[in-house]
Amino acid sequence: MTCALSQETLQQVVTFHGHSCPGLTLGIRAAEMALRELGPRADDEEIVAVTETDMCGVDAVQFLTGCTFGKGNLLYRDRGKVAFSFYRRSDEKSFRLVAKPFRMDGDDGSRQDILRRKAAVQELTPEETEELHRIRQKRIDALLAAPLEELFDIKPVEESLPPKARLFRSVPCACCGEIFMEPKGRLFEGETLCLSCFEKRTGRKD
Repeated sequence: MTCALSQETLQQVVTFHGHSCPGLTLGIRAAEMALRELGPRADDEEIVAVTETDMCGVDAVQFLTGCTFGKGNLLYRDRGKVAFSFYRRSDEKSFRLVAKPFRMDGDDGSRQDILRRKAAVQELTPEETEELHRIRQKRIDALLAAPLEELFDIKPVEESLPPKARLFRSVPCACCGEIFMEPKGRLFEGETLCLSCFEKRTGRKD
């Protein structure tokens, strides 16, 4: 196995996420490269990750690197790409990983695509369910065995190092009375509204 992480660590990631799948495995390998290039798991906000997807792999990045939404050092950019940017604050070292198309030897993915479509509408037979499980496990094993450079294009980051998370004043919404962070408010007809009430009042999605 090329993956440098222990079986115990891999199982901890699976437990955290809830299941094992190829998407989670890609996140594991991306996090592995971040740890290899930037050092150990993030101490507070020293390591910053920007994800361009909300796929399963983000959970692996959170668990392994210590970059989390709650600390403000995991940021989401909704680009629909399996891509992750990593930064180290101490020296601003950074890189962006973009997943390459991955095909196993002798498998063009067509059978898996057929079974996944059937699974989506709950039309799999028990035999097909087991077949899909075998294909997924084979793909997981192949992703763990592949050299990192075969899985990702390594590119310069597309944005500068994000600033540290800031604390903002909390204010009440003039409509619902609920408390929210001041920068998330909108001024409408002289009143400060939370985004939910602003959207209800105006019919706009901000």
